[in-house]
Amino acid sequence: MTSDELAAWLRTESAGEATETEPDHSGPELGRRVLRILQKRRTDLEDDDIRAMYKVVDRVTAQRREDLEPVAGQAHWRHGLMNIGHDPLKPPRDTGR
Repeated sequence: MTSDELAAWLRTESAGEATETEPDHSGPELGRRVLRILQKRRTDLEDDDIRAMYKVVDRVTAQRREDLEPVAGQAHWRHGLMNIGHDPLKPPRDTGR
């Protein structure tokens, strides 16, 4: 997900009938951390940022095995991954590597 997509998702996911959080406090801490990292330039990344992204990769890999494709009725699973910046329904971006 792009930083704009993640920011919009975190705001949407945190908005509810009973609660409304401030935009800077929307979503889980790891999701907010990913958003801050996505908004940085690569040259500005710190060791803690890199460790956080490894944590995200590990979590996505654990929840998204090679044979696991999202199907109808798995919204909770998909939304959990989207909370940390990964939408399993989006095709992967070409990073040019």
